[in-house]
Amino acid sequence: MSELPPHDSSEPDEPDPSDPHGLFDEIIAAETDRDPDLAVIEAGSRTLRAQGADAGRQADVPARPADPEVDKALREVEAELAGRWGETKLEPSVSRIAALMDVLGEPQRAYPSIHITGTNGKTSTARMIESLLGAFDLRTGRYTSPHVQSITERISLDGAPISAERFIETYNDIKPYIEMVDGQQEYRLSFFEVLTGMAYAAFADSPVDVAVVEVGMGGSWDATNVIDGDVAVVTPIDLDHTDRLGETPGEIATEKAGIIKQDATVILAQQPVDAAQVLLKKAVDVDATVAREGLEFGVVARQVAVGGQLVTLRGLGGEYEEIFLPLHGPYQAHNAAVALAAVEAFFGVGAAHAQRLDIDTVRKAFASVTSPGRLEVVRRSPTVVLDAAHNPAGARATAEAVGEAFDFSRLIGVVGASGDKNVQGLLEAFEPIFAEVVITQNSSHRAMDADELAGIAVEIFGDERVQVEPRLDDAIEAAITLAEEESEYAGGGVLVTGSVITVGEARLLLRRG
Repeated sequence: MSELPPHDSSEPDEPDPSDPHGLFDEIIAAETDRDPDLAVIEAGSRTLRAQGADAGRQADVPARPADPEVDKALREVEAELAGRWGETKLEPSVSRIAALMDVLGEPQRAYPSIHITGTNGKTSTARMIESLLGAFDLRTGRYTSPHVQSITERISLDGAPISAERFIETYNDIKPYIEMVDGQQEYRLSFFEVLTGMAYAAFADSPVDVAVVEVGMGGSWDATNVIDGDVAVVTPIDLDHTDRLGETPGEIATEKAGIIKQDATVILAQQPVDAAQVLLKKAVDVDATVAREGLEFGVVARQVAVGGQLVTLRGLGGEYEEIFLPLHGPYQAHNAAVALAAVEAFFGVGAAHAQRLDIDTVRKAFASVTSPGRLEVVRRSPTVVLDAAHNPAGARATAEAVGEAFDFSRLIGVVGASGDKNVQGLLEAFEPIFAEVVITQNSSHRAMDADELAGIAVEIFGDERVQVEPRLDDAIEAAITLAEEESEYAGGGVLVTGSVITVGEARLLLRRG
């Protein structure tokens, strides 16, 4: 993989505010000096009509550092990380990350951990687990990927993204050891491996009481898999990354089962039969205890509520009634059941004792959960919703949730997807709920060309329901216009989806931080 060109730190010329496209391009240039595959572009358009969104900053999605010196230092770290293998270039081995952990003194052994794999729902589940643990006064570290807007989102301490200053400090602290391992290995440490090392080091330095760790891809050879999770969580497995993980849920489960360690407790979400068989066999082989959704735990009842849903969950220690979850969709209720069971297992509920956790604490924890970019409303009149669904299974779940949670009479889709995804399956899942679709592309080099994506969309939606706007700002503008086009459609809305990167860029365009 070729190295990136050196970063030019000179200030760009002041953009001409009378030229909206030029303005957007200038912001893109000013905000981006790294491989867009590795970090969502930090850019925005001051000209976008949709900027009526809430302008408040959210702590869980940080903006660029306000201090120019800190921002410059963060960009330098990002540029160094971008010069490494990206997250789509893999060499299936944990030898490099294991070597890094060794020279760092095995920081990942300094705390217990909950390890999460699966195809969809990992990040939302991780956030719920983190919120529950924090509500019980445990100091948490959370490592998730990819990020929505800022690379610092990936490493969280006590429920908040690590500060830019601490991110920089952590990188600089372990940089000599990274270079030492680079010199000893056939291949240098990858972008994801370095970030994983940073997370584990930051957690040990904090120190945390428990780490909540989401795999990057797969399980067995994922860089995160140098931990021995006391609790292994497997969210629903479906087809994604089939070129690397396998072409059936069972084959994919074989790789993901690698996070199940000796004597651990395994929390299994509902799975396809062939995937469940693989996971259960691995649990038996390593004497792990298994709790299965639908048998040992699950969703008892749920109803749509303002701003989310009200659920009753059955955990390993009993029922938890009237839990408000400020997230939309049946799948989020199932994620909540999995998260609750994982935390119960961590505390020994169902093994050491059968008493349920304090229900008021559980209610408080779930009521505070956020999941940026997952059916997130960022604008009203018309309503604009962001969702990072990027594979057919995720799209089907999103389509179901949209139909349940929103009373749209006319929904316009904005879709920008990656070229390595099953875009036909993605579009087919959304076809029943989209009146029209605006095809676009994000700034990543992995993005499918808008015209190519539109060709597939026309086969599914028909030519009259497809519009092409290669620029994301133009696409959102066009979708809002379509949603408002006719007065009879007072309940019009827009759903931006197809990729985490597309959603992250849209979030910035809509001035959410």
